Amino acid sequence: MSSPGATAPAAIEEVDPAVGLRAAEVDVRTADGRSNAYRAETSRSALSIIRANVFTLFNGIVFACFGILFALGRWQDALFGFAAVANAVIGSVQEFRAKAALDKLALLNAAQARVRRDAVEQDVAQSAVVLADILVLRAGDQVPADARIVRSRGLQIDESMLTGESDAVDKHPGDEALSGSIVVGGEGDAQVVRVGADAYANAFADEAKRFSLVGSELRDSINRVLSWVGWAIGPIGLLVLNAQMQVAGGWRAAWESGSWVQAVVNTIASLTAMIPLGLVLMTSITFAVGAARLAARQVLVNELPAVEGLARVDVICLDKTGTLTEGEIAYDDAHLLDEVAGWRRTLGWYGSAPDANATARTLREPFAAEAAQRPRVARESIGFSSARKWSAVAFDDDGDPAGTWVLGAPEMVFGAAATDAADPLGAAVIERASTGRRTLVLAFSPRQLTTADVEAESLPDELVAVAVLTFREKVRTDAAQTLEYFRAQGVGIRIISGDNPRTVAAIAREVGMDAAEGYDARALPDDDEALAAVLEEHTVFGRVTPDQKKRMVLALQSRGHTVAMTGDGVNDALAIKTADIGIAMNSGAAATKAVARLVLLDGRFSHLPDVVAEGRQVIANIERVSMLFLTKTTYATLLAILFGVLVLEFPFLPRQLSITDGLTIGIPAFFLALMPNAQRYIPGFLRRSLSFAIPTGVVVALTLTLYTLIVRGAGTPVDEVRTGATIILAVVGIWILAVLSRPLNRFKGAVVGAMFIALVVIFSVALSRQFFLLVDPGQTTALVVTAGCIGAIVLIEIVRAVQRRYVARALQDAAPHATPHTREVSRPVPVTIAVALVYVGGLANAMFGILFLLTRYDVPGSLVMSVSLIGAGIILFGLLSVAAAAGLGRGSGLSRLFISVLAVAIVGLQLWSLAVDHDWDVWSIGQIVVYAAVLVAVWAPPANRFFRPVLRAGS
Repeated sequence: MSSPGATAPAAIEEVDPAVGLRAAEVDVRTADGRSNAYRAETSRSALSIIRANVFTLFNGIVFACFGILFALGRWQDALFGFAAVANAVIGSVQEFRAKAALDKLALLNAAQARVRRDAVEQDVAQSAVVLADILVLRAGDQVPADARIVRSRGLQIDESMLTGESDAVDKHPGDEALSGSIVVGGEGDAQVVRVGADAYANAFADEAKRFSLVGSELRDSINRVLSWVGWAIGPIGLLVLNAQMQVAGGWRAAWESGSWVQAVVNTIASLTAMIPLGLVLMTSITFAVGAARLAARQVLVNELPAVEGLARVDVICLDKTGTLTEGEIAYDDAHLLDEVAGWRRTLGWYGSAPDANATARTLREPFAAEAAQRPRVARESIGFSSARKWSAVAFDDDGDPAGTWVLGAPEMVFGAAATDAADPLGAAVIERASTGRRTLVLAFSPRQLTTADVEAESLPDELVAVAVLTFREKVRTDAAQTLEYFRAQGVGIRIISGDNPRTVAAIAREVGMDAAEGYDARALPDDDEALAAVLEEHTVFGRVTPDQKKRMVLALQSRGHTVAMTGDGVNDALAIKTADIGIAMNSGAAATKAVARLVLLDGRFSHLPDVVAEGRQVIANIERVSMLFLTKTTYATLLAILFGVLVLEFPFLPRQLSITDGLTIGIPAFFLALMPNAQRYIPGFLRRSLSFAIPTGVVVALTLTLYTLIVRGAGTPVDEVRTGATIILAVVGIWILAVLSRPLNRFKGAVVGAMFIALVVIFSVALSRQFFLLVDPGQTTALVVTAGCIGAIVLIEIVRAVQRRYVARALQDAAPHATPHTREVSRPVPVTIAVALVYVGGLANAMFGILFLLTRYDVPGSLVMSVSLIGAGIILFGLLSVAAAAGLGRGSGLSRLFISVLAVAIVGLQLWSLAVDHDWDVWSIGQIVVYAAVLVAVWAPPANRFFRPVLRAGS
């Protein structure tokens, strides 16, 4: 049998399979390089990390601009270059740290191989296998190197992961077993014929095993944006450069007068603003940090993009054994149906067989005495298979009757009789399975197994049920709580198991699921569409074969679901590989762990909520952060085009853009990307991000363009124009940051507040004003700046409100089944009025704060900082009021509490002021009336119903 893609095996010396290689022979082969050592990266290589973070197109553009500015002696305008270096360093360091953690866990989790050396079976690292080694293969093993079968006892190997053929292949002496294939039945020995890079699986290991970004919508979306910017930056750069040269008097005049230098600086400012440099950095860091966090929770991430996949999961398929239960099976009892001599000796043989699975091994101790007194010698046997769910063995007359014994699932051995309550066998099985116990039947036939029976894997005739065996499994104490988490998060649950459907349903009920009776997978339709319909209706399935598990995953995916599959047995391997996110238990079969994207190293099922929550946090935060960066890219691109077409001098210096980039996007984005976020991800990341970024970017670009046209038309000096434009961009940028941070909590509020205070300090301290070339904008410019800020803020609030409704509808259409236990409550009219009043009050505070802040240019130097901080505080207060109004509109109880405290404080202060001064002015009375009305509106009985934790319409 040949292996496509692998080299022909060299002549291998004969080795006695019963003895294997001697220790000295192993040492010689290891020393001369004939071992299975092969380095296939399970995480990104150091070179790929450096290349991804340093050697990129946009880094090249940034560093080229950086070099030009240094050559022109304008190092003050080259701050963005240092930011790019910091981005590259931070991104590389974070990924190296994550790589170190993941590689360490991968080493600890490395698969073992079972070999026979010096006539002793021993477990060694797969890399320690050498040429001509004798491999001892049993069900659940993954073949570590290409080998030739030398002994087979019902050996079956699944090569689907290598060849695509889904049927298990019977292996006989002389056949070849490919590295990477899985033993699914029987047992045998094989001699290694190819190792290391020559082995079949390693021929494509770089594609099959190493870090990859396959199927990442996030990666694809970001790359699409980068390609758009990459194509546009050249033509737009030429357009802007021409406009700046024309503003300087034309190309010849600019060159002769030296004003071309400022034209180049302005062009560089416009180009660097277009590049979403930090977006790629944030994505890399967030993936890496997410994987490192999971590693700290004993979850090994074999592929970093699996962290993204976690966010999309809306259905999780759970294998019962080892997932809902602890995986340790214990023999319980035997219910005798027909006394046949030798049945206890037979069970002792099953428990002691070399290829005994976990269930059969539990029979070893209870029946050890009978087996030890008179051991039985098998004449013929058929090994257990997860697809057949039975095994058979034939004995000659050795004091007990000759014939064939079968041990397996009752339904698979006796068919309908095992589920018929009127049949003694069916009654016994139903009674015991309904208690959650696993059931097997021991049957006997006086017919001997023939070679034809073994090859055809057929049951003998004249079978009689001898005993129903029961086995206990302990349900994990955290299983019910974990499943409740998934239900609360809108994740569908499917329990699929090879056990009796009644057993599976009983376990499901024990962990809190509503499962009156499990669905018998033997009745599943062959049609894929019909199968998908069954999976939408039922949640608990029993007697599922490995191939059916794979089909079930594919059927769910065909309905648009993103599926996670967990399991520990070799029978789960195909489904785990097929699922969007395969999750294996560390105690499971080596083959299952090899194909999983995540491995729970300590086998704790309770880690799954952490796994899903981490994925949701990663993707939801990247979506939020991407809106910041894409908004900037949008307005920067539009500004470049507008100022190029209108032939206007660009209103920023690169150093001034560094202020707004760093404090309204870069630094806060780093914190926001790591914030907790439990929202389930729905496909459409780029569409949702652009639905906010494009209209918001248009608002910012048009505001700055109109501002520039107005103040330049009034003859305002260029330094004042730049200062005013920087103030507008800073204030509006902070507002966008606050909008995208909603709902605000203490941490996000602190980040937004700190960034705003930092901006105020930069605009107030003489040294920073001098460095960034910020001057007094003058009264006229200040009024235009204030009007521009308020106008932009109002429009951005409208954009966000419309975008939220668009996203809510899209999410509802994409996942109408997410939380079926909730109900909709419409927002009462009084609450809507209260929201409008608070919005207006917040915007009025923001406008007053901006005006107050700009008065700092008219006060003595000793009062500048005080006035600046007071103005900043007023603006922040307005910002918080608007954020609270947004939360109020969504039914946030926290926002209602904030507004209530605010209203009580304002009403109380105004009443106290009126009582002291006896000055009943209209403004004070108006505030009392408005905030009293707000209090009544948000605490009236209809509002109380709205603010309960239910799904709000349009939220």
